[in-house]
Amino acid sequence: MDYLELTLNISPRDPWAEILMTELAELGYESFVETEEGIIAYAKVVDVDVEHPFKGSSIDLLDKEFTADVAVTIIPQQNWNALWESDFHPVFVDEQLTILAPFHDESQAKGLLVWIEPKMSFGTGHHQTTWMMSKALLNLPTQPNKVLDMGTGTGVLAIIAEKQGAREIVAVDIEDWSVENTQENTLRNGCSHIEAICGDVDVLEGRKFELILANINKNVLKAHMSAYAQMLMPSAKLIISGFFETDCDELIRVAQNNGLTHSGSLSRETWAALTFEKNK
Repeated sequence: MDYLELTLNISPRDPWAEILMTELAELGYESFVETEEGIIAYAKVVDVDVEHPFKGSSIDLLDKEFTADVAVTIIPQQNWNALWESDFHPVFVDEQLTILAPFHDESQAKGLLVWIEPKMSFGTGHHQTTWMMSKALLNLPTQPNKVLDMGTGTGVLAIIAEKQGAREIVAVDIEDWSVENTQENTLRNGCSHIEAICGDVDVLEGRKFELILANINKNVLKAHMSAYAQMLMPSAKLIISGFFETDCDELIRVAQNNGLTHSGSLSRETWAALTFEKNK
């Protein structure tokens, strides 16, 4: 089966890369690779309109809020797996964590080992935000037991939390295919304490957590901040990413207005991650 490779270099990259992945998934694109410039989407040639790869969607490449350079390539069947594997490199979070795909050699792993097959979901560790979230989670002095992973994507953060010792983990995503991917990766890593749920913050009413992880875009984080604060136990922690260093002051103000104290920061190639603690 031949595949169509659709390369989109997007400016600004965020939040449009995530939006476009969601749109393309509805059109039949079945896997994605995130790049520094945007995304690369793949679909079986028989499942999409090769001449009009966006046909049937609401995508408007003339949208004044972003620009996108588009390139379309047809990949013969015999080259498909080799190409995908060559683009998916192991991820190393210092010496603490290694994220590998199923076709990687385990002998190259350092520290904690997590196996991830992303399919259409976000969260392989390649992006700066997932890398920083993993780093912040690994750097916690003790691993909280009750953990919420909002916008779980591949489930990578939930899996790291369980491998660090958490035993009550809820992984939530608004996309059903991300929930399915999380469940697959949970089994792949031998995890048994992760509950994957399709939905948004409203599916968590009444639940309390010792740690909330949220790698989502800035606007969603701001909209959800009060809900996160309500779900946190006293002295519990919130770790967020998915935004640029220039957004930190605004997000810190929003968090402080909801009874959260800023306690840590990370930055990586203009992206940022923030840690907060709920006031007693």
